Amino acid sequence: MFIKAPEKGTVKSRLAKDLGDEAALELYRCFVVDMINTLRASLHPFMCCFYPPDALEKIVAWLGRGYSYLPQRGNDLGERMRNAFIDIFNEGVTEVVIIGSDSPDLPAEIIDEAFRSLHHHDVVIGPAFDGGYYLIGFKRDAFLPELFEAIPWSTGAVFEQTVDILRKKRYKMYILPEWGDVDCRDDLMALFRRNRNTPFASSGTMSYLFAHKEVTGGRI
Repeated sequence: MFIKAPEKGTVKSRLAKDLGDEAALELYRCFVVDMINTLRASLHPFMCCFYPPDALEKIVAWLGRGYSYLPQRGNDLGERMRNAFIDIFNEGVTEVVIIGSDSPDLPAEIIDEAFRSLHHHDVVIGPAFDGGYYLIGFKRDAFLPELFEAIPWSTGAVFEQTVDILRKKRYKMYILPEWGDVDCRDDLMALFRRNRNTPFASSGTMSYLFAHKEVTGGRI
């Protein structure tokens, strides 16, 4: 799971433009904790890959010492994902999935589906509504480092270009259900609406939204 140190002005920048730095920071904290709770429920071993790479003390002070941590290495998101796969495969792990922290209501069932798919596929990918992807995973013997090069990160073309490369390489690919990232106020409203009557309604993210309706302009 990719995370950032929780510092005002450095996380959820697009959301901060809509809600302010303080609310964006608090929501980011909720997103990460909710994702960790989901990962714990999925029963798959997981590691928190943090950025910047010198932020371990801040991350541990926030989340505690009960998790495995790995610094992200690289100059852009592609390099950092590529290096995370390499680092973890080098530890002998045979199937690795990377997720971000922008889809806090992602169900454990989808994470389970991702790992099951790798029993019979080379790669798994989860498309996001905005044209990116919320999850990507590989078998160790099928890992493709060049997949993370020359991709226009943070654009609506990320998923399409990634899948195009995999198809040209004739990879056996599994595509998960589409899911939503939360990057702006409208994404946050969509998350709230789809979770009024789901188990995620009791999450930290939803509790924050119920308690701070002013951050959404009274739209919930």
